[in-house]
This record gives sequence, C-alpha cells and structure tokens, in this order.
Amino acid sequence: MGEPAKKRATYQDVLDAPPGVVAEIVNGELSCLPRPGPRHARATTVTSGRLRGYFDPDDGGPGGWQIVVEPELHLRDEILVPDIGGWRVASLPSLATEAFFAVPPDFVFEVLSPSTRRHDLVDKRASYARWGVEWLWFIDPDASTLEAFRLADGKYVLDGAWGGDTVVHAEPFPLATMNLARLWPD
Repeated sequence: MGEPAKKRATYQDVLDAPPGVVAEIVNGELSCLPRPGPRHARATTVTSGRLRGYFDPDDGGPGGWQIVVEPELHLRDEILVPDIGGWRVASLPSLATEAFFAVPPDFVFEVLSPSTRRHDLVDKRASYARWGVEWLWFIDPDASTLEAFRLADGKYVLDGAWGGDTVVHAEPFPLATMNLARLWPD
C-alpha cells in the first residue's frame, strides 16, 4: 500500500501556530518560520518607508500604489505573508476591513535570511508566479544585494541586480531612489 495522502493545511493550522513564528500555507503545506531578525527587519522598514513615502500622496508623492508591510494574503487555499506587498490603486482601490488581502499584489518584496531563504526563493516564488504577481524583489542583507524580477510567461526573469552602496531605480518604482547603503546597518 502507498503512503496515506497528506492532510492539506487549513487556516485553523495558521491560527494554531506557536507564537513567535510567521505561519503560511504554500501548496497545501504549513510552514512556520521564525519572526525576522534585526537585519531583516531593518531592510523591510527602510524599504517600506522609502516606497510608502514616495508613493503616498499624503507625503507629497505621486500616489498610485498601496504599500503594506507583512500583509496576510488569502489566495484561495494559500496563506502568504510577504515582507512587503504593493498594489496599484487600480488593482486595490481601497483597503478592505478584513484582516487579510484576497487580491494578489502587483509587487512583492522578500528579505532573505538563513531561516527563510529556501522557502522564499523556491516555494513562495513559485506561488507568487502562479498568482500573477508582476514584480518580485529579493533583498539579501548578508550579501548586501537587491535582485528585481518581472513576471514573463509565468516565470520570473531577472530585471536587475545591484549590491553594496549602489543607488537603485528599479521597476516597478523607477522614480523612487533606493540607496542600498541604508539597508545594511554595518
């Protein structure tokens, strides 16, 4: 006899996850990864501040985007929590009252850390492609790099890679200036 079929994880599994972890469901499997460490959190904070500050019309920016830190995405039976999600206002004209987002973002930003690297680069990248997330950025604080990908024919294609203290103008935010030196606290 073959192995019994694995039980698909449910949102109740996410709710029952131990404290101090980020619980997600990708391809029916529950992943519980540690909360971000300080270098990871700093890269997320600086990037979200830069993007929100530039694209928030309340701060004098041109608007056009909703930028959210750690949005909980409920995409059918998958639960994903990117470090940053971004929606064009045309895709998400207003924020819902639920504690989650049911609309896939147009842009996702993930910070790689030793505990999340494989999960982000393999499992979540494939899921974001399935859901049609147009732009995907990976920041690696240990390597001091930013890689920007765009979705083409269902697969991510490298749009650009930068490192060190480079000043970056990357799609989908070419007008925003990202000084990578601010992301690396060392």
